[in-house]
Amino acid sequence: MEIGVVGKPNVGKSTFFNALTLLDVPMAPFPFTTLEPNRGIGAVRAKCPHGEKGVPCHPGNAPCADGTRWIPVNLVDVPGLVPGAHEGRGLGHRFLDDLRAADGFLQVVDLSGATDAEGAIVPPGSHDPAGEVEWLEEELVAWGSEVLSRDFDRQSRVAELEGRSAEEMLGQRLTGLAIGLSAITAALRQTGLDREHPSRWSPTDRTGLARELLRVAKPRLVVANKCDRSTPERAEALRARVAPLPVVATSADEELTLRRAARAGLVRYRPGDAGFELDGENRLSDAQRRALGAIQASMAKWGSTGVQQALETMVFDRLRRMVVYPVEDETHWTDGRGRVLPDAFLVPEGTTARQLAYRVHTDLGEQFIRAIDGRTHRALGAEHPLEPNSVVRIVARR
Repeated sequence: MEIGVVGKPNVGKSTFFNALTLLDVPMAPFPFTTLEPNRGIGAVRAKCPHGEKGVPCHPGNAPCADGTRWIPVNLVDVPGLVPGAHEGRGLGHRFLDDLRAADGFLQVVDLSGATDAEGAIVPPGSHDPAGEVEWLEEELVAWGSEVLSRDFDRQSRVAELEGRSAEEMLGQRLTGLAIGLSAITAALRQTGLDREHPSRWSPTDRTGLARELLRVAKPRLVVANKCDRSTPERAEALRARVAPLPVVATSADEELTLRRAARAGLVRYRPGDAGFELDGENRLSDAQRRALGAIQASMAKWGSTGVQQALETMVFDRLRRMVVYPVEDETHWTDGRGRVLPDAFLVPEGTTARQLAYRVHTDLGEQFIRAIDGRTHRALGAEHPLEPNSVVRIVARR
């Protein structure tokens, strides 16, 4: 799974990305600081089941801290987008190409309204961030429509002559955009297009289909950044304007400051917490104390910095992922080396036992016999949908 961090220049995209990944990518208060995509790994939280066994876990791919597992998530921070990107304006072509594999988009906007559509600094409150949400959708739709329409007339006629379904034809065309057949079927159903005769689809039909495909296959969440320089009233106004898209108010500057301070041993803070405690106060300068005091006041107003919450809302609510724990011993919840709950996987809701087996290893999927629930010890068939936080043993032919 990969999530794209997108938005116009100079809204704090790279700071938001750095806060989630603690990578030092360039940041500066002017447009187009990011010229190449930056890739990194963030993490989402889940309660670790090891407490149910009364023994510590031995995490491999997902660290555990105080009973909380941190499951990795791939992130990509792409060059800033400006209106006309699908026509190549700004760094548009590069932006769009870098997003082909993304499963969803975190769109960062400037809640303070202090940057215009090009990313230039303007008086605070003079720019409406809701407009950015609207034109990003139009840019993505125009891009998706252009990809969909390439040589469409000829290929659709060939598909009809060969008796191939519209889903099959579109699946082949959209492979590079990481849009699967289930999303294509859902989009076709919603648009009501004639599946038997795609050659009759007009350009307007194809644009409508592109819009629905993006809505289904690549959901968005609005990250209302720089909330420390704004007000809750502006956040509520933005939510009303862009509904039903979810909006999470964030301060990437504050989150990055706290994560770096925690790494330096100056504060006790875990991402997503509602506050922090000073640690090593004697080492703090007066300027650092004032800065941390301002962050405390901001977090009291907003509840947190919002950065961790934005990522988790995207993963769990928008992308409908859940955490499961594959093991080799369903009684002790261990792998073949005796490690308790070594791996935590993020999988789509509704993932079946066999699909989990394939996720662990192709051979397990192909040789699948059954799965066993680690809590109830019930046998699970191949098509049995797993529950969130499941502990599962896969039984396969040797």
